[in-house]
Amino acid sequence: MKKIDQQHKDLIFTLINQFWRLVSGPITMLLIPLYLSPEQQGYWYLFSSLAALSIFADLGFSNIILQFSAHEYAFLHFTDTGLLYGEETYLKKLGSFFRFTIKWISTICLIVFPVIFIIGIGFFIRDQVLSIYFLPWTIFAIGSLINFFNNSILSFVEGLNKIEIIQKIRFRVAILNTVILAVILIFGGNIYALAIGSLLSASSIFISIFGGFRKLLNQLLDISKKYLYPWKKEIVPLFIKYALSFSSGYFLFQIYTPLMHYFHGAVYSGKVGITLALVTAIFNMSNIWMYTIIPKMNMLVSQKIWPELDKLFIKRLFLSVGTYIFISLGVFVFVVLFGNFWLIPKIISRFLPVISIIMLLICYFIQLIINSWAQYLRGHKQEPYVIPSVISAVWTAIMTFLAGKFLSPVWFFSGFLSGYIWGAPVCYIIYRKCKVLWHGN
Repeated sequence: MKKIDQQHKDLIFTLINQFWRLVSGPITMLLIPLYLSPEQQGYWYLFSSLAALSIFADLGFSNIILQFSAHEYAFLHFTDTGLLYGEETYLKKLGSFFRFTIKWISTICLIVFPVIFIIGIGFFIRDQVLSIYFLPWTIFAIGSLINFFNNSILSFVEGLNKIEIIQKIRFRVAILNTVILAVILIFGGNIYALAIGSLLSASSIFISIFGGFRKLLNQLLDISKKYLYPWKKEIVPLFIKYALSFSSGYFLFQIYTPLMHYFHGAVYSGKVGITLALVTAIFNMSNIWMYTIIPKMNMLVSQKIWPELDKLFIKRLFLSVGTYIFISLGVFVFVVLFGNFWLIPKIISRFLPVISIIMLLICYFIQLIINSWAQYLRGHKQEPYVIPSVISAVWTAIMTFLAGKFLSPVWFFSGFLSGYIWGAPVCYIIYRKCKVLWHGN
């Protein structure tokens, strides 16, 4: 009963966090058109898209962190003092894995983020706006670097079935970030709102992690001082597969703002950015049903309790799909009822046309389902979607480039949609085949 209660707490606090996103998202979408020019809006979302290149620093390793920590934690438990208790072998393995995680992400940060920073500088030099955006881009890049490190540590702690606590941290920081963005925008800080918000939010999370989990992290470091485990041998083969899948994810989800910026300028890239922000918000809100059971699914896989795993997965998948449809329809109803009210027309004008939004909604609806299948299969420390991910990324990148070059901006996402038309059936076949092979049913 205690475990069920914890699952409910995880879900409740994740829902609260995502509900705040539903509140803060419209606030931001209201403030951006009011206090930024169309060109500044374009660079606002260009910053975010360039920062998303950090996927090439992560390459799915944060997922591996969560999965592996969950698999070891399946045989441990927390005491009332906030420390871990259980068989010493699992404690040492978990501590050793934490050490491995710190070394890995520190090395990656030093290699990848300078490259991302230079790519941003290249965009600004080409557009002849380097003097305007160099300082805010530098501040934003530092915040993104700290945040990348934070997310890796948060993934480790979430694997210890601490989603409730992590969501509380994220909630507090989300409120802080929204307040910073709003205040700086209203007082004329324009793009500095995004930059300073990124740095202060990331710093706040960093302090919360190493303040709130100091005893736990020290325990893991102390117990594993002289313990060696060949994590590279176990992780690297899986990481190579993850790297291919997750790097493909950039070309599936993050190339649109930079490409639109390249072909049609800052105004249209701003439209793409704010439209993607809306649709991904709907996706993230719907995906919380699945996100909150990732540690639990990994533990059930480790314990080989297949019936409970499947029951939990199917229930949450239906809830995710139903939530996505409900929110999507709600957005259209809102636009129909209030589309001509007050400042709403000005805000709507900053978005892409309805046809583009519908294409995006269909794409992310299919992605919601595929993502659920992927999380289920990855719980087995496997990555069977490598080949379709790579093929889909290449297909989408090529088709989006052609759409940007030869078609109206309205049809910019047609290549994205075409990839899902053939990709979804393939992904389902892989899901069913792996499930039968691994579970024998």
